[in-house]
Order: sequence, then C-alpha cells, then structure tokens
Amino acid sequence: MKAPLLNRKLVLEHAVQTPDGSGGFGENWVALGTLWAEITAGSGSEKAGEFITVSSVPYRITVRGAPVGAESRPKPDQRFRDGSRLFLIKAVTERDPQAHYLTCFAIEEEAS
Repeated sequence: MKAPLLNRKLVLEHAVQTPDGSGGFGENWVALGTLWAEITAGSGSEKAGEFITVSSVPYRITVRGAPVGAESRPKPDQRFRDGSRLFLIKAVTERDPQAHYLTCFAIEEEAS
C-alpha cells in the first residue's frame, strides 16, 4: 500500500454545548489540534428538495493513526476546518492493518 501524501493542514474541532441564557443551548466549536491530512473527493450527487436542490460531495480524509481514546483521534460528529471550509466527520476507520493511518469519511458543509 502506498503511503498517503499528508499535505493539507487541518484543524480538528469538537462541538461543545453552552447555555444561551434563555434556557436553551448553543453550539460552539473548540479546536482540539492540528493534523496533516490527504483529502480525496468522491463522486458528487444532487437531490431535489421541496424548494432547493442540495448537492453533496463525500470526502476521504486520511490522517496519521492515533490510539482509540486519544484526543488527537478524530471521531464521528467532529469536524475538520481548512480555512473557511468545513468537513463534518461521519465515520472513522483504520486505513491499514497496523493502524498507521486513519480514514475519515466526511461531507463538506457550508461555513456559517
């Protein structure tokens, strides 16, 4: 297996709920650290909604391996930030049997 080209510097972020002062909660994203990654785009798709058309492109983001439970190991529902681009992590798996690398399956979401 060929080693990935980790040439993109991404910030791994985790969502934290904070009180909004009105009895509810808001969501803030906190940086956990920076990881070097290889990003590969998948095939895009398009769905017609009731009022809009939604397009989606899945990504495979490869990073160095980290032990289960380590803060540097990405998890589903976390995200990667690349400047103003955001990639929501849907699933994470080992890329190779020795777990030298992890593959994160992600969807790009629009920055708000």
